[in-house]
Amino acid sequence: MIFREHYIKDIRLFYDSDLIKIITGVRRCGKSVILEQVIEEIKIQTNNIIYINFEDKKTSNNIVTADDLILYIEGNRKEGKCYLFIDEIQELRDWAIACKTLRLHNCSIFITGSNSKLLSKEFIKELSGRYVAFRIRPFVYKEILEYAKELDKEVSIIDYLIWGGFPKRFEFSSLEAEKRYLNDLDDTIVINDLIVRYKIRKVELFKSLVNFVLKNNSRIVSINSIYNYINKQHEKCSINTIIKYINYLEEAYIISSIKQYSSKVKRELIYYYKVYNEDVCFNSIRVFDNRFDLTHNLENIVYNELLYMGYTLYVYNNNGNEIDFLAIKNNKKYYIQVAYSIADDSTYNREFKAFKDIDNLSQKIIITNDDLDYSTSLIRHIKLKDFLLLEEL
Repeated sequence: MIFREHYIKDIRLFYDSDLIKIITGVRRCGKSVILEQVIEEIKIQTNNIIYINFEDKKTSNNIVTADDLILYIEGNRKEGKCYLFIDEIQELRDWAIACKTLRLHNCSIFITGSNSKLLSKEFIKELSGRYVAFRIRPFVYKEILEYAKELDKEVSIIDYLIWGGFPKRFEFSSLEAEKRYLNDLDDTIVINDLIVRYKIRKVELFKSLVNFVLKNNSRIVSINSIYNYINKQHEKCSINTIIKYINYLEEAYIISSIKQYSSKVKRELIYYYKVYNEDVCFNSIRVFDNRFDLTHNLENIVYNELLYMGYTLYVYNNNGNEIDFLAIKNNKKYYIQVAYSIADDSTYNREFKAFKDIDNLSQKIIITNDDLDYSTSLIRHIKLKDFLLLEEL
């Protein structure tokens, strides 16, 4: 497995800190591997290390409470600072209590989890001032190329646009095996992590909502539009139920959203947002007859890559013309349009029109899968194949 320095360099700053290091993200994005890589670095200086994985039944059946965990650590640690690594800690009842106690007894604590309730208001209150969080995501294309080289295989951009960047899938020798893995992963996240955990009774209704949302990535959504769709397909459900189900998807890092920034009122409009999938495979495994949604997946990929580069993102309303991203980093603004191709005149005119009246102090960028360069004196065109290799804009 490749060494993910992009994430580890930030975690490394806190190796000896008494702050609880929370490493979080969607299932199978590589959190456990990062934990292992951190352990290997720390092993250079000490062997006072304890690793616990709560997905291992042998562990979860014997360490059930916070007191159980504290007793286990105290019985197995050596003298001096102990480096404690706990995988999928959300499976332990009252885990926050255990972590608060252990950090007071010369433990440097690293924990992982697949649920953003690790950072819910409840736990933020309990751990206030005692933690630092790191969000891990599936591979971006640069990481895919590095891992593909390690595996002695090739991964095309089109493959990335369709099947995404979950690390494990690249280890399979056939597309059918990859698709089976991704379908099983989807079932695990939706059924085990959501339906079971939240005791959802309207299972078919929930699955219908999940399918609708994940197939409509990179699109503007409203709770009302989802509500209307669901109520045509199923028995009536409330707006509150829809909101609750959407929150479950965000808590499990399956989707995320960005708000609109309006040029008229110079503020965020909280009722208007776009939803993106954590990985485009969540869209593609729901597609029949290989009619993959490359246009919206491409925008979703650009979203994921920009987050990896460290940009804060908004949808931008330019006096009625939607610009896909306003990306901000180090006080620099970039207005970004994304299209699969602008080869035909109508698409070219539509995409470039979105930048009308934007001042020239900020960069205006269009990203497409075209091979020709469509840059103008005011608008920079970046080919997708070049964008995916950039470290920053």
